[in-house]
Amino acid sequence: MAAHASIPVINALSDLEHPCQALADYSVLQERFGNLKNVTLAYVGDGNNVAHSLLLTGALAGSHVRVATPPGYEPNGAIVGAAEEIAQETGARIEVMSDAQRAVAGADAIYTDAWASMGQEHESDARIPIFQPYQVNAKLMSKAATHAVFMHCLPAHRGQEVTDEVMDSSQSVIFDQAEGRLHVQKAILMLLLWGGASRFPVRSAHV
Repeated sequence: MAAHASIPVINALSDLEHPCQALADYSVLQERFGNLKNVTLAYVGDGNNVAHSLLLTGALAGSHVRVATPPGYEPNGAIVGAAEEIAQETGARIEVMSDAQRAVAGADAIYTDAWASMGQEHESDARIPIFQPYQVNAKLMSKAATHAVFMHCLPAHRGQEVTDEVMDSSQSVIFDQAEGRLHVQKAILMLLLWGGASRFPVRSAHV
């Protein structure tokens, strides 16, 4: 769409990426921790569009990003490769693994998402036993840094990818993320409507 449009195109959500969400998420992390180069984010669960955008945004920010998924559910290899390329320029660290406990060890933020994305609902029941070891619960959170926050792009399936005790805990910043979406997306619109013409070739401008 961006290649053929005469106006900027914003990717609000696609099967491959969810960039607006990741921008909001990293704005929350910056507000909480300051310099994003010192932040370690661990994503556990399905290697989906949210995982892809967290990898790319974390690489651009110079963060340490670890993604842990069950074997066979890893993030897209081309996305991982692109994140690793960016990381060479920014000093970020990108790791993809299958061990959830190793991924969250000492991390500043623990992130998860639904085990079955939109369009995969027919796989939900089959995925539960595969993804159960990747549930974010109190035991998994205890492996992270003591100041760690819990993140989820919502809506969440309580009792599946995350337990109530984590969702409702003082470590949870899920509603900060939701608020961040509002402000970040307003900023994107401002950039494209008022500042974009002078910064980007209009035909190729996209987020």
